[in-house]
Amino acid sequence: MIRRFLRQPHARAKGAVGEDRAVAWLRGRGYRVLARNVRHAGGELDVVAQDGDTLCFVEIKARTNPAFGGAMAAVDWTKRGKLVRAARAYLSREPWDGPCRFDVLAIDLAPEADEPRFTLLRNAFQVEE
Repeated sequence: MIRRFLRQPHARAKGAVGEDRAVAWLRGRGYRVLARNVRHAGGELDVVAQDGDTLCFVEIKARTNPAFGGAMAAVDWTKRGKLVRAARAYLSREPWDGPCRFDVLAIDLAPEADEPRFTLLRNAFQVEE
């Protein structure tokens, strides 16, 4: 899988391969995927899913080289702001009465590994009202 991923010629193609794998991983852990690649003026939501009674906005980050920081580090305050704006736009069109949270799914794609390593950080950050 990782070798196939690394052979993809463009970042967008690599992202699609990684994201497909990530969605399958989430489903295997009980997430019910409601939407993917939801674009709004403020940003994009990689995955909108339901985990029990909680609506989750899942940011997927893949890294092949840890030299530039891990996948979790890529969700800085600027990215968080974009995710919050996109989530608010989503909720304005798709009302939800239950709890919501932001999760980050990091995918380590080390070239020497046979399979990717997934790390899920539930409730990765809080939104201040």
